[in-house]
Amino acid sequence: MHGPTHRFGAACALALNAIVCAANTSGASLKQETVNAWDEYVHAAGVQLQHRLDADDAFLWTDQTPDRARRVLRKEIVVAPASPDIPVPVPSGLVHDWIGAAFIPNVSIQDVLLIVRDYERYSEFYSPNVVDSRAIASGEAIDRFSMVLRNKSVFSRIVLENEYQTTYVRIDDQRLYSLSHTTRVREIADYGTSGQHTLPQDEGTGLIWRAYSVTRMKERDGGVHIEMEVMVLSRDIPSAIRWFVGPLVRRASREYLTTTIRQTRDAVQSSLAARRTGQVSSQSGN
Repeated sequence: MHGPTHRFGAACALALNAIVCAANTSGASLKQETVNAWDEYVHAAGVQLQHRLDADDAFLWTDQTPDRARRVLRKEIVVAPASPDIPVPVPSGLVHDWIGAAFIPNVSIQDVLLIVRDYERYSEFYSPNVVDSRAIASGEAIDRFSMVLRNKSVFSRIVLENEYQTTYVRIDDQRLYSLSHTTRVREIADYGTSGQHTLPQDEGTGLIWRAYSVTRMKERDGGVHIEMEVMVLSRDIPSAIRWFVGPLVRRASREYLTTTIRQTRDAVQSSLAARRTGQVSSQSGN
């Protein structure tokens, strides 16, 4: 690794944008009371992260139960809501909060970072949901980047054009975490048509108003444990259809986070295999 802090977060930022509420696609505007409730929720998440950092044996969510730890080492991808009452209702909105974990054998944190920093290939790694991505600014501890995301099964012709800021912290030789949040979320309506247009920030369907993530990585057991906790603020589900839409949102959240983690793992393993094959070919040619 090059230095005490490292860049990680784009993959979890992708997961952030999948946890959406499609109950009502009519126009809406984000209210200040909703933002205030979101800020309080994110602050509480930061307090919880500090508790994990203060105790090494609590760093990984995976380690909280023996069953979860066994499943991850069996190469399962384990995904669950952060609490039983997810999504959490807030004034004029909902907070969706899910955690996913996986184990990538025979790799290092550096191997994972080589993938999540390769923005130009995101449409390949995370197809078909990433339309475009690019770096805005990179630093020793902070990255800013943008992504254009589409999920036809949810958004129809609505596409999200988001910007993010991610802070990366290397704790020690075995542990890394990142904090990522949206700095701008805008909807592109009627995407791909002659009527395509970008809406002002904090206006639109409210599928995603804000997003925040905490990602933890630990080298152990001959590989890397990776965990993503992703939180999204969306508009509320109308009470008349909540009984029907709520379970669909929870299922979509679980499935999408599972897919995102699997795609990250597959890309890391494929990249490492290709590099090793190239090294063998180079040695054979000498």
